Amino acid sequence: MALKEHAVFGDPKAILLEISGKHFLPELLPAATRLLAPDPRIALARIWLIRPPETGDCAECKLASQCDHREACLHLAASFGHSVQVAGEHWDRTSGDFRRMPLGKRKIGHIAATGETVRIDDVTADSQWIARPDWVGSEEIKSFLGLPLRYRDSTLGVLGMFSREPIGDSCREWLYMIADHLAAAIANAQAHEEIDSLKRQLEQENEYLREEVSASAFGELVGNSPALHKVSQQIDLVAPTDSSVLILGESGTGKELVAREVHSRSGRADRPLIKVNCAAVPRELYESEFFGHTKGSFTGAVRDRAGRFELADGGTLFLDEIGEIPLDLQAKLLRILQEGELERIGEEKTRRVDVRIIAATNRHLDQEAAKGRFRQDLFYRLSVFPIQLPALRDRVEDIPLLAEHFLQQFARKFGHRKLKLTLANAQELQRYAWPGNIRELQHVLERAAILSAGGKLTFELNHQLASPATNNALPKSSSGAARQILTETQLQELQAENIRLALEQTGGKVYGEGGAAELLGIKPTTLASRIRKMAIQLP
Repeated sequence: MALKEHAVFGDPKAILLEISGKHFLPELLPAATRLLAPDPRIALARIWLIRPPETGDCAECKLASQCDHREACLHLAASFGHSVQVAGEHWDRTSGDFRRMPLGKRKIGHIAATGETVRIDDVTADSQWIARPDWVGSEEIKSFLGLPLRYRDSTLGVLGMFSREPIGDSCREWLYMIADHLAAAIANAQAHEEIDSLKRQLEQENEYLREEVSASAFGELVGNSPALHKVSQQIDLVAPTDSSVLILGESGTGKELVAREVHSRSGRADRPLIKVNCAAVPRELYESEFFGHTKGSFTGAVRDRAGRFELADGGTLFLDEIGEIPLDLQAKLLRILQEGELERIGEEKTRRVDVRIIAATNRHLDQEAAKGRFRQDLFYRLSVFPIQLPALRDRVEDIPLLAEHFLQQFARKFGHRKLKLTLANAQELQRYAWPGNIRELQHVLERAAILSAGGKLTFELNHQLASPATNNALPKSSSGAARQILTETQLQELQAENIRLALEQTGGKVYGEGGAAELLGIKPTTLASRIRKMAIQLP
């Protein structure tokens, strides 16, 4: 006696309506198998989908030796059935020996590879497709029907039905129809998943970019010094490759700007550049920041969150202050750099990422590695192509160009008319040692732009923080003559003598127009403080 569709499946229209109302695979596929196997006469209904193998699949797959290639295989996505051997047992697991199936192998793989239906009316008489005759016998399986799930000339997967009674013609016709509707529902659900994934990625990237707006770099490479030309040439050489770059230099020399230049000149320029300031990440949040986490994986994890590696997938990840990463976490970072794989906290699924790494530090990582404070293997992995950035005091010829560049920015920002940089201004800036490099120059110019009156610029330079070896030293001449090195005592005496000379020329006038403070290019209050500190007698 053959199965009749209404007796076994219920109302076909209601089933089709139920399936069409599911828009996500985790709810669609289990619902479909349960709807297709509500009666014990249907022993088992299963759905396999064609997908790329996940990490570890091939090593664990019982049929790996039969797999001709490792690009795609059948994944068991949903299962439901009834056992006659164990009362109340339902086969709803998606694990087991047949959780993965090579394309073209066994009956399920044959259906997926050819797009053909496999129909077995009597499994006892046609056993070539039967993998487990003992299970067929003990569970009283009589027939099998395997249907390709095709949508727009593409095979998405396979629907397999194991029955304890022959499947009648009318029931088969209904199953053909349900397979067509199910394939369309799967295609729609996959499209929904892809759209949601892209939407989440876009939201995360936008959120990241909003965070970065307030932390933009110095703008663009500005200057024409030989040192800067060398850096630009190095960027041009390494940018088109995917090699790791290690940017070295003092704090404030523009390491993030160089990282942006490497990314923008690379083939990944249309993908995101994601930044992590390793020094600003709390130690307990490093793994979450880098690799992401799932909801509920720890206190405060109120939602799933992608890590910076996932956000940078296909693009570039800039690891600023790389030397600040704790030693015990460096091994996990090395693994993802070597294998391109990660797991979110609280999730067993392995995710593959394609990320180019640019790291930066103001430390001597080679010395740190030699002392055991930084992993040598990680150092070698990061420093495939090192770029050493010069300090601002080593490219003083670029200071006027940088100053003009920043002053134009600040004039627009504050609504001022164009701020004029005089020759005296430029020389004053070039005499300073700039221990804070370009970042300090930017801040000094911003304060000067705020305080400017009538377009006149006054700089507040902290000479006490500047290096005594270079403070107040003029730039090298074109002949390359060396600059004189002064001791701290000589430096202070030189500054005091300069103030005395200014006071003599102004008749002891400190404040106001034509005063010594204006002549020296500093604030009157600053000059008065130095006069008291150095015990200088007014003329």
